[in-house]
Amino acid sequence: MDDMLSSYNNKGKCLWSIKLPTSIVTLESVDINIMGMRLVAVTLGNGLIHFYQDKFLVDVLAAEDVVSAVRFGRFGREDNSLVMCMRGGGLCVKILKRTAKFEIQDSAATVRDLQNTKLNLPKKTKLFVDQTMREREHSVIMHRAFQHDLYRLRLTTARSYVNALTSSQNPVSYGAIDPLKLSAQVQGLGPKFILHLELQNTSRNKPSINLFLTFHCDARIYKIQKTYIPISFLAPGLPYTFVTPVECVSEMNISDIIKIVPNILNCDTPSKIFLMSIFLSFLLDSLGGFRLKQGQNIPIITAMINMPVSEGFQPM
Repeated sequence: MDDMLSSYNNKGKCLWSIKLPTSIVTLESVDINIMGMRLVAVTLGNGLIHFYQDKFLVDVLAAEDVVSAVRFGRFGREDNSLVMCMRGGGLCVKILKRTAKFEIQDSAATVRDLQNTKLNLPKKTKLFVDQTMREREHSVIMHRAFQHDLYRLRLTTARSYVNALTSSQNPVSYGAIDPLKLSAQVQGLGPKFILHLELQNTSRNKPSINLFLTFHCDARIYKIQKTYIPISFLAPGLPYTFVTPVECVSEMNISDIIKIVPNILNCDTPSKIFLMSIFLSFLLDSLGGFRLKQGQNIPIITAMINMPVSEGFQPM
């Protein structure tokens, strides 16, 4: 025997080897589940037991005699017990303490091994070399192009944000007059659905009054029972829930895509709002809801609702 402790992978390649001071008598796997560790116990011919974690020595145990057999596992009520049979016929049992700590014995050797370990770097291909030369030659142009695209992205984002605020194409209103928050949920498998709307006044101490909720849909696909819901008062900070039934009247297995419908007409009464909703329903093939205030021609906030496909159709 060469007195070496070696480790191999599944393909039979040697990962590391350690030279031991004396000959190896037996080996045993030490699995400590409470610590999440797996050690290897190596009994030597001089009566010592070395415990290794990978290739690092973490503990040494001195036995009274040369250990000819060793076993680690449950013994009685203890889960972590080491049972050793001596060459002279003796029996020894060691119980692992719950406060035991395993630390690397020779830290200097560990540092040296890590420093001497060569990194498995891939070889440089011709494509990599050509790309590196191209980046060196055109570094200024590439940096300018990157900065130009970054500024364009920031400008597009800022424009979209301003457009969403000015046209109320978002479910949250940031206006100082009526700061509102709107969320929508669809319940049901079809053809009858229940549309739940939750509206909340996000201001601290100012209530919202004289509001109403309108809906637009394609009459060939959906039928809304309540197309107009008046909201007379919203207390600050309290969520209000509104429910309206929606029925799929189309026999085709399709669903409608939700779009934001801004109000472009000057509607100062609920009757005009209702007439405008009927007019737009013939032009739009989507289902949407938006919040308006009397005397205002732009919706305060909007809600985009993705209606699911109806699982069944019930004839009228």
